[in-house]
Amino acid sequence: MTFTFRGPFAAPGEKTRGMWRALAEVVGGGLLMLLVTLLEQGLSGSLAGEVQLVLGTVVLALLAVRRRYPIMSLLGVAVVLGLLPAAGLPAAVTAYTTAQQLVSHRRRTALLLASAALTTLVCAVSTPRIELGSHAFGLALGGVLAATTLIVPALLGTASGQQSRLLRALRERAVAAEVVRRLTDSESRIHERSRIAAEMHDLVGHRLSLVSLHTGGLEMALQKESPELRDEAALVRQAAGDAMRELREVLGVLGPLGRDTGTGALTDTTGTRSDIEALAEESRRGGIPLGLTWDGPDLHTRPALVRRAVHRVVRESLTNVHRYAAGAHVTVAVTHTEDRVEMLIRNGRPPVTSGAPTGLGTGRGLVGLRERVSLLGGTLEADPTPEGGFVVTVHVPAQPDPDTVLADPGTPRTGPPSEPDPDQAAGGVRRGAVNALTGLLGLTGVGVLMMLGLFLVSQAQTVNDHYGLPEPPRIGMSREEVESAMYGDYALARAAATGREPARPRSVTHCIYPAMPDEVFVPLADAAVPGAPKAPADQADEGPGHFTITRYCFRDDKLAAIDHFTVPVVSQTPPWESP
Repeated sequence: MTFTFRGPFAAPGEKTRGMWRALAEVVGGGLLMLLVTLLEQGLSGSLAGEVQLVLGTVVLALLAVRRRYPIMSLLGVAVVLGLLPAAGLPAAVTAYTTAQQLVSHRRRTALLLASAALTTLVCAVSTPRIELGSHAFGLALGGVLAATTLIVPALLGTASGQQSRLLRALRERAVAAEVVRRLTDSESRIHERSRIAAEMHDLVGHRLSLVSLHTGGLEMALQKESPELRDEAALVRQAAGDAMRELREVLGVLGPLGRDTGTGALTDTTGTRSDIEALAEESRRGGIPLGLTWDGPDLHTRPALVRRAVHRVVRESLTNVHRYAAGAHVTVAVTHTEDRVEMLIRNGRPPVTSGAPTGLGTGRGLVGLRERVSLLGGTLEADPTPEGGFVVTVHVPAQPDPDTVLADPGTPRTGPPSEPDPDQAAGGVRRGAVNALTGLLGLTGVGVLMMLGLFLVSQAQTVNDHYGLPEPPRIGMSREEVESAMYGDYALARAAATGREPARPRSVTHCIYPAMPDEVFVPLADAAVPGAPKAPADQADEGPGHFTITRYCFRDDKLAAIDHFTVPVVSQTPPWESP
């Protein structure tokens, strides 16, 4: 028992170790990560360069072993992707390969959902820690990365894997069909050869039996008259018996000696004009309108193998007409010249549809006929006609060459192996180039989609930071944070509160009287400060002529108290309204 080590870089079933391929993929993945990092430098946050280097190394290692360990590689890359968005393109390649290899739909779906959830959660949790944004921004960023670098490539990989498995199944089915066809043809040849062996046995064996019989009679006649010749006659009889036995042994190599019976039985008239006319008459009685023409002399003087081939071709063709074109008109033409015997059997379109399932046979009869004719050095062509019929054309030598008869057309050639087909090699190179170009274009599309998603998320965060509402003041905030959320210390409010505000807590050091950004306090009476907006209802005093002031008091620059109180309004006529 031999054990073959399978490297970590090759998929199950691959013969190659894939080391050089993995090295090229690692180099390409590193360059892609560097390119994304240069284009989107703000996506790393406060993540240290050493940490980014370690995470990138982990991603490239998982990229190299993704074929051998697809599930582990995808889950690991999904986690790192939430921390390092620059690993998006290697993650896309990993997701594509993993989805392409997995066959189970449920397993593939669960893995993709788990990897997308890991990327989104890790990104949402880690974004505030690396000072890249809030949890909401991290959730949006993780969703964009999961959709563009995991889900979309995985869908493409699923489609590619299904197509590859379908093509593989069709290719295997075609190979199996070809094997079945070859086995069927071989069986037909063997069957036809067994018939030929039976014919040779009947012909030669019959002659040898007659020789043995007459020699035995001669031996008995010479027993008294010429004893010395009797021994010669006995030797001839014994040689005839040995030849008969050796003939059976040799012909047995071709297979079981099948024999025909009935009209097709081998006789001295087989293949002659009278035999063909008998076959034609038998078909006419079966309901086939048939016309027979015979040009040239009869075949009595021709070898039995030629006559037998003529008989078999005509009989098999008429049998096919009875099976698949019942009622069609048939013409049989036999032409006998000095060096050739030609046969033409043509049938027209049948008047009604045949009861056969497909209208075509298995082809075994034609294969057997072609084998028989080729053994004689002849040719057989069988083709459909434009009118919907069928025509069989056969050319057989009238006197076959013995060397040709003994040759076996089914024997494979011997000699040096054939050179590789240059067209096939060129086709393989073209397919490889097309696959590489398709992968490059797909990776470019995923990269553009990922960059567009990251740009939109970043722009959304910038707009939110610019136009978002400030956080309301709360106890414990610094003065700077409070003032950034307000309009600053409002001098008019401070003047109005002087002498009317409640006592300040003893521990505070200073107070401010700011206005809210969009809720600036204003007098509720009509005699308010000119140009001031109207105060909100929840800050207004119930009685007219009063308004509410909010005071923020600090202790050591930290907000310690928030007080709300009302002060009366002093009405006066503005100078610009004086008469």
